[in-house]
Amino acid sequence: MFSNYLIGLREGLEASLVVCILIAYLVKTDRRDALKPIWAGIGVAIALAFGFGCALEFGSQELTFQAQEALGGSLSVLAVGLVTWMVFWMRRTARHLKSELHGRLDAALAMGTGALVATAFLAVGREGLETALFVWASVHAASDGTPRPLLGVALGLLTAVLLGWLFYRGALRINLAKFFTWTGGMLVVVAAGVLAYGFHDLQEADFLPGLTDKAFDISGTIPPDSWYGTLLKGILNFQPDPTTLQVAVWLLYLIPTLALFLAPTRTTTPTPARDKV
Repeated sequence: MFSNYLIGLREGLEASLVVCILIAYLVKTDRRDALKPIWAGIGVAIALAFGFGCALEFGSQELTFQAQEALGGSLSVLAVGLVTWMVFWMRRTARHLKSELHGRLDAALAMGTGALVATAFLAVGREGLETALFVWASVHAASDGTPRPLLGVALGLLTAVLLGWLFYRGALRINLAKFFTWTGGMLVVVAAGVLAYGFHDLQEADFLPGLTDKAFDISGTIPPDSWYGTLLKGILNFQPDPTTLQVAVWLLYLIPTLALFLAPTRTTTPTPARDKV
C-alpha cells in the first residue's frame, strides 16, 4: 500500500504543481479571463487519463490468462521505462520548472484560447497518462485480492491535491529539487519491483523461459499471506520465491539506475535559483 501511496503522491504532486503554477501565474498577471481555457484543458487531460486507466483494467479482463499475463508484463516494462525517464527528467527540470511553464504560458496567451487549452492539456495530460499506466502496472503487481493498492493510490492523489492547494495558498514552501530527488529515489526502488514482476508475467505467458527456475524460496520464513509478507509485497513488491530471471532483472535495473540518479550533477554554467512553490 505504501508503494502505491508513493506513486499517487509523487505523480499527483507533479500534476498539482503544474496546475498551481499555471493558475497562479494567470492570477498574478491579471489574466483571469484565461482561467476557463486552462481548466478546460486540465479537465480533458484528467478525463483522458481516467479513461486510459479504465481501458487498461476492463479491457484486459476480456483476455485469456496467457494474454493477460503477456499484456501485464509488457505494460509493466513500458511503465518502468516511462517512469524512469520521468524521474530523471524531473531531477533536471525541478530547479526551473516554474520559469519553463511561464514561458510556455506566455506563448499560449499570445496565440489564443485554443493554445491555452492545448498547453494545459499537454502539461497535465502527460503526467496523467504516465500515472495511469504506472499505477495500473503497480496495482497489478501488488494485487493481493484487497482494495488496499487502489486505496493507497487514492490517498496519495488526495494528499497531492491538498499539498498543491497549500502551495497555491502560500501556506507551504518546499525545495522542489530535493523533494523530487528523495521521492524519485524511492520510486526507482518501487519501479525495480514492478519490472521484476513484469518479467515474471512474461514468464507465465511463456514469452520468456525459466518460470520454474527459482533463485530461492523463503516462503516458509516469510509466508506471502502473513502480515509482514503482505507488508513487504505492498512496499517493495517482494516475492518470497522469485525466479532467477526476476532477481537478475531487479539487480541489473536497481543498482545502476539508482547510482546514476543519486550521483551528483555537474554544471558548467551558473545554476538558476531553485523554484519554491
